[in-house]
Amino acid sequence: MVLDRLQQLTHQVCATAPPPHPLDPLSTVEIDAVVGIVRKEHGSLNFNAVTLYEPRKAQMMAWVADPEDAPRPARAADIVAIAPGGKIYDGVVDLDQKKIIKWQHTPNVQPLITMEDLQEVEHVVRKDAKVIEQCGIIGIPKEDMHKVYCDPWTIGYDERFGSGVRLQQALMYYRPHPDDSQYTYPLDFCPIYNSETKKIIHIDVPPVRRPVSKAAPNNYHPAAIEKEGGYRTDIKPIHITQPDGVSFEVKGRTIEWQNWNIHVGFNYREGIVLNNITFNDKGKVRPVFWRLSLAEMVVPYGNPEHPHQRKHAFDLGEYGGGYMTNSLTLGCDCKGAIHYMDAAFVNRAGASTIIKNAICIHEEDAGILFKHTDFRDESMVVTRGRKLIISQIFTAANYEYCVYWIFHQDGTIQLEIKLTGILNTYAMNPSEDTKGWGTEVYPGVNAHNHQHLFCLRVDPNIDGPSNTVFQVDAVQGPGEVGSAENKYGNAFYAKKTKFSTPLEAMSDYDGSTSRTWDMANTNKLNPYSKKPVSYKLVSRDVPPLLPKAGGLVWKRAGFARHAIHVTKYDDDQVHPAGRHVPQTSGEPSEGLPAWIEAAGPSCSIDNTDVVLWHTFGLTHFPAPEDYPIMPAEPMTLLLRPRNFFNRNPVLDVPPSFARTPTQVAANASSCACKKSDGSSVLV
Repeated sequence: MVLDRLQQLTHQVCATAPPPHPLDPLSTVEIDAVVGIVRKEHGSLNFNAVTLYEPRKAQMMAWVADPEDAPRPARAADIVAIAPGGKIYDGVVDLDQKKIIKWQHTPNVQPLITMEDLQEVEHVVRKDAKVIEQCGIIGIPKEDMHKVYCDPWTIGYDERFGSGVRLQQALMYYRPHPDDSQYTYPLDFCPIYNSETKKIIHIDVPPVRRPVSKAAPNNYHPAAIEKEGGYRTDIKPIHITQPDGVSFEVKGRTIEWQNWNIHVGFNYREGIVLNNITFNDKGKVRPVFWRLSLAEMVVPYGNPEHPHQRKHAFDLGEYGGGYMTNSLTLGCDCKGAIHYMDAAFVNRAGASTIIKNAICIHEEDAGILFKHTDFRDESMVVTRGRKLIISQIFTAANYEYCVYWIFHQDGTIQLEIKLTGILNTYAMNPSEDTKGWGTEVYPGVNAHNHQHLFCLRVDPNIDGPSNTVFQVDAVQGPGEVGSAENKYGNAFYAKKTKFSTPLEAMSDYDGSTSRTWDMANTNKLNPYSKKPVSYKLVSRDVPPLLPKAGGLVWKRAGFARHAIHVTKYDDDQVHPAGRHVPQTSGEPSEGLPAWIEAAGPSCSIDNTDVVLWHTFGLTHFPAPEDYPIMPAEPMTLLLRPRNFFNRNPVLDVPPSFARTPTQVAANASSCACKKSDGSSVLV
């Protein structure tokens, strides 16, 4: 770490070193400088976040178009700080001018809960007299308090306490042995922790008590598996090597690969942020997306009994997907020839910190890219594809989220998320009725029903920023069977519905019509199809938000009420549940609902700079196969070019095998993979 800091300092002060790209995350040197500027003017503060204040889009686009002559966007930092007494301040520091350009007190909000905030709670609950008393009631003696653990969550919202005091709820567990999984021994009560006073202020106790389970441990660590018969012995190793090196090039934080050019950002909240994504189409660099990120998520649990209604975690807005990210390990989290990127943050005291290997970048074989065999003579072509993966993994208490941004050679962008980790569990008595709100996955272990709903923020730039969004449904053609227009009844077509206002654009997924959504540049038509160049959002894992309209989750997670929202671009509209999420009441609903209401019914999103917000995910009814640790469950979506290219854009990818009809007739048995000069094509 010392070497990293010295290298960064050298980079900052060396006269010949290039300045960072305007969208690069802040370095540790820059974070330290920001903290110094703020401390000089405002004294002792706790820092919740110091991150890049992204340049305004219009200024940034002008610089990208003409970096030699256009003004270079200033480097600035976005700050969230907590003053003594719990006052929250939002600020912006201009690093070029070395001064604060914005500083304001933001009342009645709570910023996200950091890892430092979470780690304090467990130490406090073990020493609290009332917690010790509750542990004794359910069978844990005082001398075993070192075996008591908790997963601290933000309290969500509880009308008894409001939003004025920074609170956490402690989900309680017990470990008979340090290596045992505490989730097999959930406790039935829930302390409330005041982050300012560092004290337990209340304990929620159920009317029916549930003594700590006496079941045998249910573990997943190697010693436990060996004790139960050991690991499989019939798995042979797969070695992934690229002896000639990788096919991508990294310049700073910009990646060039197979016609793609992508800037890779990272922040404490969204994690990976991809910017200024372009595709080189036969020498013409075409803009595709300006910015892609996972902007928010919510995990509502389905048990209506108090206090489980508070369990609806906004893992990005309440904890931060960047703060929770793992340091990735070669051969475990990533395999192959890997390029890593680190992530720099601030801690509470204002010191910069680094998570090494926060982002993994590598290539993988993608299987068959295209293939055809002519049945007449067995002439054929088969070409294998390659994909570039930019990934991170973050741990939100019990759950792991593996996030993979996948770029394909044909212009497709894929987002895949894998869910693994451990179920959130609650205590239950023998033969207790779960009432359908959960499943007994192991004796005494009740895993509640829940959803994982993610909000993808898409800032399209399809051949330029003026774009229009269409809903596309596969529908039957008009006319009854036997009619002149549809005699045999087989007609169907793609029905396109243009979204002209944000209110019109609030739409839901319909699997019966294979519904997709096109982001199109209606100013540019494909010369063959005569249709607008576009990218299509293909997403099938789109459950509706199951908590009812008007309820707490529905009010707080307004972004999840519909699968699609579309808004007119605004530099300050990034977080769809609001800037500060913990302890919001949902009255009024923050984020997307507020923005759409403020825009008014006449706001036009036709042929202008827009943002598409897509909520997708899964509904999880737990089962014993998910315990004690859950096999990864994937979900995926695609952003696919439609009428964007004039022909298949991967015809120039070298084939693995190709043989023409004339070569078949001449009994040529070898692959005809030759260039025009007769030299071999590398496959």
